[in-house]
Amino acid sequence: MCRNKEKKVSIIMPAYNAEKYIEEAIYSVLAQTHKEWELIIIDDCSSDNTEQIVLKYVSKDTRIRYLKNPVNLGVSKSRNLGIKKSKNDWIAFLDSDDCWENDKLEKQLKLFEQHPEGKLFFTGSGFINEEGNKSSYVLQTPEKITFRKLLKQNVISCSSVLAEKRLLLEHPMEGDFLHEDFVVWLKILQEKKYAFSVDEPLLLYRLSQQSKSSNKKKAAQMTWWAYRTIGLNIVESLYYFIWYTCKNLKKYRKIQKGFGKE
Repeated sequence: MCRNKEKKVSIIMPAYNAEKYIEEAIYSVLAQTHKEWELIIIDDCSSDNTEQIVLKYVSKDTRIRYLKNPVNLGVSKSRNLGIKKSKNDWIAFLDSDDCWENDKLEKQLKLFEQHPEGKLFFTGSGFINEEGNKSSYVLQTPEKITFRKLLKQNVISCSSVLAEKRLLLEHPMEGDFLHEDFVVWLKILQEKKYAFSVDEPLLLYRLSQQSKSSNKKKAAQMTWWAYRTIGLNIVESLYYFIWYTCKNLKKYRKIQKGFGKE
């Protein structure tokens, strides 16, 4: 328990025109029961009030840092920049429209104590829409997952991840046209045997009309490119793509049903 309290985490939050939800995201970090963290917010040339909102929190809490890109770099390069600027050995990601339950970091660090060999940790997810309504569906996750299992369905939500900084520097996110985070998790699992999960919805993932994951056709295309990017041949890619399609269509229906939509 003592080691958990002392372990410091750098939280990376890219933001672009995020005025609508970013305060909720920041508040969920401030409410964490684990207090040893820094929050690095990378403003990717927002044209709204994102900067003013963030600076208000920067002035109140020295653990919050604000960086502003001179030009629009996209989410991947913004995350990579945040990782490079971070001070700690462990990295967590939180998108500016998502939020955490207040014991998210604490429970992941307890899991690390149980699996000190682990380098990549994640959690289950709940889902909310643009109005803040919560779906009754919860994405459950296995206690641990392998490379081959992850190929069949990406159950690792970026905003749920806690990972060793060294690995993220070795495998930076590349491009915003595909599942840039999915590719990184796969590359890590090609080297490491398992990623470990807290099977609780400690992340609230916001579904919006603008989010890439809400566009099923685009998400399918990005998944195919992810398979090809990590070196799968056509036959292997097709095999796992069929698995992906079946599992994700079921998940999408369950999420919508959880919102009261069929």
